[in-house]
Formats: sequence, C-alpha cells, structure tokens
Amino acid sequence: MNEFENLLLDINSTGILFLTINRPDKMNALNSTTIEEIRTAIQRVYDDSTIRGVVITGAGDKAFIAGADIAELAELNEVNGRKFSEQGQEVFALIENCHKPVIAAVNGFALGGGCELAMACHMRIASQNARFGQPEVNLGIIPGYGGTQRLTQLVGKGKALELIMTGDMLGAEEAKTLGLVNHVVPSREALMEKCLELMNKIIAKGPLAIGMVVDCVNAAYDPKQDGYQVEANSFGSCCRTGDFKEGTRAFLEKRKAKFSGN
Repeated sequence: MNEFENLLLDINSTGILFLTINRPDKMNALNSTTIEEIRTAIQRVYDDSTIRGVVITGAGDKAFIAGADIAELAELNEVNGRKFSEQGQEVFALIENCHKPVIAAVNGFALGGGCELAMACHMRIASQNARFGQPEVNLGIIPGYGGTQRLTQLVGKGKALELIMTGDMLGAEEAKTLGLVNHVVPSREALMEKCLELMNKIIAKGPLAIGMVVDCVNAAYDPKQDGYQVEANSFGSCCRTGDFKEGTRAFLEKRKAKFSGN
C-alpha cells in the first residue's frame, strides 16, 4: 500500500490503517502533493470495506506536521490562494465526515495545517512533547484549512481568537484542559498503544451506528442542518438495521454482539 511519495500506509490484522505523513526532512510539512495523496488515501478508506478505522501520525519524534510548506506558500496570490485553501478544506472535510473512526496520534509539533489536520480527525491523542498552534499570523496570513472554524468549535470563541491572533503554541496538557486533545500519554510508544486501545473499543461497536454518530455530531455545528432532526432520522435508520437486531438480541441473551455492518 506504500505507493505514495509522501505517505506511508500500513494496515494491521484488525483492519486499522496507519497513515503516516512521511516528510521528516521537512518536519512533515504539507504541500499540495501531500494533500492530494491524503485525499486519495482517505477516499480509499471510504471505499475499502476491510479498513475499519484510521490512525494518522507523522514520521519521527519532532513533528506530527509542522505546518504548510512555506516555499510553496510564498508563491500564492489571491486567486490560487483561495484554491489552495479550498483544496485543504475539501480533503480535511473528507476526514471529518468519514463514517469510520479517525484518530490523530500527535507527536511533536502540530502547527498550522498540522493542527488543522489533527482537528479534522474525530479524536486527538498527544504525547507529552506535542505542541499545538495556528501561527499563520506570523506570516501575514490566517489559517486556511478550516482552523478558524474547528478551533472555535473545540476551545470556544475567546480562546480561539487569542490563539489565532497571537500565534501562541499550546503544550499537550493545556491542549487537553481546553478540550483540543482527548488524552495525553508519556511517549510515542504509549501514543500508539492508546490509539489502538481506543480504536479497538470503537470498532467493536456497530459500524453503522458509529457512522451515524459522526453525522449527528457534525450536524450540531452545521447551520444548514437541524441537528435534532438528523439525530431522529439517524435513530430511525438504525432501527431497521441487522446490527440493531443483533445488538439488542445479544444484550437480552447476555452475550457479546457480532456486528456485520448491515
């Protein structure tokens, strides 16, 4: 599965895909090629039924993703800058809306586009050396891959404005306190262990229900949708599935459910 220039893909025996941004000489900085490779890889997650969840991380211990490729960024003008932003937003929306769990395993710097990618994932697990930030104002620009929106959702308006306006970085523990990070662990080894622990717990549940959870929670932040109606519709849809019948039957029979995703 490692046919990409800037990504490493590896899938384990339980169907968990490990997607590693692999540009360690550039601190795993995102360029257009890497963004498009992420698009291709995530589209594969949508299409491949053998993939049950995704862990996204960065190569090495220094950086998850240290931001955008500044050499590429410096060439932007108003027209292609807008397209550059829209390209990243589209790819990160694929991650955010994926019906399979996506966890960011954050080691080292998660800055700019790296922080934005982590926020597009459903959960973020950080090692103690993780650092988060949106420092784009230092370059005279703003976050363009959804950072102004997702950071506000996760930490609130006032703190999001402070972090984006100052460009300040957050340590892992402060990020957890603010709600940006779900768990902090002491090392990279513990990082992957925690991601696997969470992922295995999630993929043991009904996969159709997990996908509908994603839809409903995302609807809470979409002004074009009535989140309560999305929830009611999704609840009704769950009730006609084989997974619902298996789950309730297994509970009544005091056994572990065997979900089929139907």
